[in-house]
Amino acid sequence: MPQMSKADNTRIDILKKALPLVYKNGYQATSIDDIIATTQVTKGAFYYHFKNKDKMGLAIINDVMYPAMRALLVEPLLDSQNPQKEIYQMMEKVLMDDTFFNIKYGCPAVNLIEEMSPLNSDFANVLTKLFIEWKNAVVGCLNEGKKGNTVKADLNSEQVAVFVLSGYSGIRNLGKILGKSSYTEYLKELKNYLTILN
Repeated sequence: MPQMSKADNTRIDILKKALPLVYKNGYQATSIDDIIATTQVTKGAFYYHFKNKDKMGLAIINDVMYPAMRALLVEPLLDSQNPQKEIYQMMEKVLMDDTFFNIKYGCPAVNLIEEMSPLNSDFANVLTKLFIEWKNAVVGCLNEGKKGNTVKADLNSEQVAVFVLSGYSGIRNLGKILGKSSYTEYLKELKNYLTILN
């Protein structure tokens, strides 16, 4: 892997430090001045890397959030051997491992979908890419289960995938007000649901 230049390091540092601000405060409430104060770069350096705030916001999704969330949500479902177990374990890890997200702030991707997708088609498009890839990974996982006779042959994998993804979005929002116990209840019912797929 080639070594990053100083400019590339500065760019990724801005993105990594801006993400927690956007996550905690919301995209629209986070100003360029907030980001500059946190990253301790000059305004000139910020605009050298990003034409405007929206370009930075899109880069946060593409260059920071997407790789991290793909590793959490998509990669565990590739080369599936046991779909029900793998879907459950993926969801359990992303919800219950506190190193990823803060419960009271929900999921940064879901938050941006709610806040920015209705207002900005560029944000909608890059967020759609992430969730479509996740949906396709769930579909592929289930289809592998059909081949191995661990999932019902007549199961509509697309419908199940949409159900799983919407459950994640919903529980992330509910967790903001009900806390981690709501995650536990959701995971119990998800496990029950997954057992009826075979």
